[in-house]
Amino acid sequence: MSERELLRCVNLKKYFETPGGMLHAVDDVSFVINEGKTLGVVGESGCGKSTLGRAILRLLQPTDGQVIFEGVDITHIPMKEMLKLRREMQIIFQDPFSSLDPKMTVYKIIEEPLRIHRVFNNKKERAERVAELMDIVGLDRRYVDTYPHELDGGRRQRIGVARALALNPKFIICDEPVSALDVSIQAQILNLMMDLKDQYGLTYIFITHDLSVVKHISDDILVLYLGKMVEMADSDRIFENPLHPYTKALLSAIPVPDISYKGKEAEVMRGEVTSPIEPPPGCRFAARCDLATERCLTETPEFIEVEAGHHVACHLFQKS
Repeated sequence: MSERELLRCVNLKKYFETPGGMLHAVDDVSFVINEGKTLGVVGESGCGKSTLGRAILRLLQPTDGQVIFEGVDITHIPMKEMLKLRREMQIIFQDPFSSLDPKMTVYKIIEEPLRIHRVFNNKKERAERVAELMDIVGLDRRYVDTYPHELDGGRRQRIGVARALALNPKFIICDEPVSALDVSIQAQILNLMMDLKDQYGLTYIFITHDLSVVKHISDDILVLYLGKMVEMADSDRIFENPLHPYTKALLSAIPVPDISYKGKEAEVMRGEVTSPIEPPPGCRFAARCDLATERCLTETPEFIEVEAGHHVACHLFQKS
């Protein structure tokens, strides 16, 4: 059975105007996600992961490039049409507390998308759907009239997941959905999301800075550095054979839960982070890379396929 393309980004850019010039938050990002797959997007804080997710959903209007969803370029369609697409494209936010309205009960929060999109004809049908969603995400119905501040982080995030699922979307952007939670709760939410993916055939973009988390949930991984794509491959290949020096440094920083472990020391990234405001030509990681050459400082590396399904932007793998 052939895989069906659901989402394609083509040279997507998002710049912000600052007093010092244009900040290149997302710079020339391209990828494809097939239906039912999960693309993990990883990188340090400030690398443009969340901005990328918001630009795809047009919560932020892209500066340039295309977002093609089910064969339709949605980058410049009117917001009235975009509102209809919200049924198909949803987001789970990072902080389950600040993303929920503190003045609304659990019932009102989950019911809101059903009411806005007029999915059901009456309150009874909406109430039944809210109860069903609470069951799906493992949130006890006794919390239906409680407020977000009365619940712990794990239950609050379950509300966020239920709200995202309310309209039966095909595609969900998960913007660091477990980073604000305790480790034990993280595992529960991750397992829930993987179960929901299998049960409903969902397609995810999973944004995180935690590589141990992204390996658990992703089919493919995209590594971003200061808005630029530096490496992309399937999850196993990224972990078994990372090519870009930045990817290697990220992987080496994953703690190993074994006091007798005598593996390699973590690769410490030194040097100053290049400013994303009007960045000069060259590799943006060059200032922190021990392998950087003069070419790295003056010529921007192309994002090329160095082996089947494995892409990297590094002069070490490009012909002179």
